[in-house]
Amino acid sequence: MTYTLKLKEKLKEALSAVLPIIGIVLVLCFSVAPVSPGILLCFLLGAVLLITGMMFFTLGAEMAMTPMGERVGTCMTRTRKLWVMILLAFLLGFIITISEPDLQVLANQVPSIPNMVLILSVACGVGIFLVAALLRMLFGISLPPLLILFYAVVFLLACFVPESFLSVAFDSGGVTTGPMTVPFIMALGIGVAAIRNDRHASDDSFGLVALCSVGPILSVLILGMIYHPQESNYAAAGIPEIVSSVELWKLFQESFPTYIKEIAVSLLPIVLFFAVFQIAVLRLSGKHLVKILIGLAYTYVGLVLFLTGVNTGFMPAGNYLGQVMAENTHPWLIVPVSMIMGFFIVRAEPAVYVLNKQVESITDGAVSERAMGISLSLGVAVSLGISMIRVLTGISIMWFLVPGYAIALIISFFVPKIYTAIAFDSGGVASGPMTAAFLLPFAQGACMALGGNIVTDAFGLVAMVAMTPLIAIQILGLMSRFQSKKEEKPPVSAVSEFDHLPDDAIIEL
Repeated sequence: MTYTLKLKEKLKEALSAVLPIIGIVLVLCFSVAPVSPGILLCFLLGAVLLITGMMFFTLGAEMAMTPMGERVGTCMTRTRKLWVMILLAFLLGFIITISEPDLQVLANQVPSIPNMVLILSVACGVGIFLVAALLRMLFGISLPPLLILFYAVVFLLACFVPESFLSVAFDSGGVTTGPMTVPFIMALGIGVAAIRNDRHASDDSFGLVALCSVGPILSVLILGMIYHPQESNYAAAGIPEIVSSVELWKLFQESFPTYIKEIAVSLLPIVLFFAVFQIAVLRLSGKHLVKILIGLAYTYVGLVLFLTGVNTGFMPAGNYLGQVMAENTHPWLIVPVSMIMGFFIVRAEPAVYVLNKQVESITDGAVSERAMGISLSLGVAVSLGISMIRVLTGISIMWFLVPGYAIALIISFFVPKIYTAIAFDSGGVASGPMTAAFLLPFAQGACMALGGNIVTDAFGLVAMVAMTPLIAIQILGLMSRFQSKKEEKPPVSAVSEFDHLPDDAIIEL
């Protein structure tokens, strides 16, 4: 009965996240961007799968991924052997990254570099930076100076990589911190922080995703310097021809086996890693293990349904909508429309739900789930608007990334530590499968219709979505600091209240 009630709760959350997106697309389809009935039905069936998948995934992450990560993090720290913690952190980062489904998509988009070389390099990058994040937590090192150092190296290397390769390099940072990686890594941070007793422990529990997002960018930039790719032949999302309901179902039926296998392969390394920990160290009771196994089953079913719905239903609809709107007599409409879609679509990202819940829990409500949600939505809305301006004008992404990261890093010295860590975590979290499978095809479709260069103008959208939350969440931190300063003003003393009265005034007590 408990699971039924929880599923109903998660269904309400999924509906509140996805229904606004469905509403926006329907309004567009029946007004400025008419689409074929087949594409519309494909989108609606994808939406049903997406809602159901979100319902199962969010419950599964709560029951399995989060407890697994916390327990592994706590056990790693209790060993008190630094070399053991470093080795386990690297292995964990490596394994989880290989498990991320979005990494396979990224690898297929870079034909000039062998898939396995790219996957292993990115996994090594995440492993190394997870070790760096762990050491930062253990030794209490401040996050802003580390971020400045690493991003300085990133932008230095970017000067030696072909411009056509820059977008995919920066996109990789957001792509590899997806629905499989984020719940586990964030919970790992909470587990490690639980061992520390100092007052900054909860602040330092965030920031792991932030540093792990840098690893893939550096790895792909280094590969770009080694392989010297001159161009990347990205294949835009195909738009299926659907003439009957049977063909519509057949389209999804053919996709299910792909994602059933893909998610099984993705989850297996994490399950095996946890199984070894359980046998060697944890030895959890049967009751706890059963709950985790049920949670893993929910996670598996949820991700299969979610990714099938998004990639099979949303991707072609996004691409087609982008083409139709760009061919409109007023192509600039894609800017405000994409901003509205971006505001709502980030709420449907599975990993965003996990982040918002954990932030509210760790900060005891000081940073509420609602405040996080609004800040992320505003940040993503701005990033989508800028991305569509790039599609319309062809401006290089570096004109936005360099000042954007500079502003984010400068603000980091003026806000409470926890807001900086949360902000840089949220950048990787916001750019998930919904962005990659709906908004990116939308930009690709618009770019194709306008005759632009998809490689340089459309790609980079994920990187933009990963950047703007860094500023938005830290602005939330600045507002919080100003508010707390106002509340801390000392009360006016009784003596000062009477100082302005004349000497012969009568004071009634």
